[in-house]
Amino acid sequence: MCFKGFRSSANTKQGFNRKMEHLSLPPLSRVAICGGTHGNELSGVYIVKEMQKQKQDKVGSVSVITVLSNPPAIDVCRRYTETDLNRCFKSALLSSPITDSAPYELRRAQELNAQLGPKGSEKAVDLLVDLHNTTSNMGVTIIMDTINHMTSHIFKYIQTNMAPVPVSGIQLDLSPSESYSLDSVCKCGFSIEVGPQPHGVLRADIFNMMKKAVDLTLEWVQKFDSGRTFEGGDVEVYSFVKSVDYPRDPMSGELTAAIHPNLQDNDFKLLQPGDPLFLSFSGEMVKHEGEALYPFFVNECAYYEKKIAFHLARKMTQTFPSVSVKSN
Repeated sequence: MCFKGFRSSANTKQGFNRKMEHLSLPPLSRVAICGGTHGNELSGVYIVKEMQKQKQDKVGSVSVITVLSNPPAIDVCRRYTETDLNRCFKSALLSSPITDSAPYELRRAQELNAQLGPKGSEKAVDLLVDLHNTTSNMGVTIIMDTINHMTSHIFKYIQTNMAPVPVSGIQLDLSPSESYSLDSVCKCGFSIEVGPQPHGVLRADIFNMMKKAVDLTLEWVQKFDSGRTFEGGDVEVYSFVKSVDYPRDPMSGELTAAIHPNLQDNDFKLLQPGDPLFLSFSGEMVKHEGEALYPFFVNECAYYEKKIAFHLARKMTQTFPSVSVKSN
């Protein structure tokens, strides 16, 4: 159902295939809204709980499935109980045998794949939105494994209707089989990441931004299914390049520096060569080398264990055609 988009830099947009100016796509009959994939990211947990409390299982003709992804982690307000659930959805892991020693999250990933997928099948839900919080100053961010025409339109709709709140888009550029996140089990999916919010804490402003993004997603789906044509256009997205670790002692592996104050809280602001990245505990500055790139997930609390201080990305322009629902 989801068609891959044409990705181009701003100076090559003339290459857009004019034959793809309009697409007719199948209606979306089932949408899943998931929260608590990380049990201490509370905005998504309470949005899903409230939707379940209000019995919000239908939007127009669309069935809405609400899922608390990792109940044991939610109960103890931890990211996970044994291993990161949102790294358990690669095709190889989903098809691996479950043994008595398998971590709970791997078993849960296979349960969610059976409920919402199976991954890569026609039985999978049409659209899945997974809700996350970050301690990084990323505002509202839409994270997509590979941006396609439908996610481009939904992202643009959220971005336009949430103004003046900034909404950024990230493309990880992962193949379906290698995609490790929950939103990869459906036909089309993305994550909504909102921050900064400390893990295990609920902030009303962050909650409301996430809820608005969810409401706009469901609004877009309802308008699309009812026959509205959405005009084509452009969106800017950040395409993942690489991850950067903290400076560490080569013998002990201990940190020797922290994020530089000039970089802290400056997600999506261009890093030029020579700009400060880290400040060592002895007062020395570590500077950015190489091409100018954009940082995101700067000093994310949960990434210390993954040895990631921040990610770097290039800014790209995505051109997409107009779309409407395919008539019967």
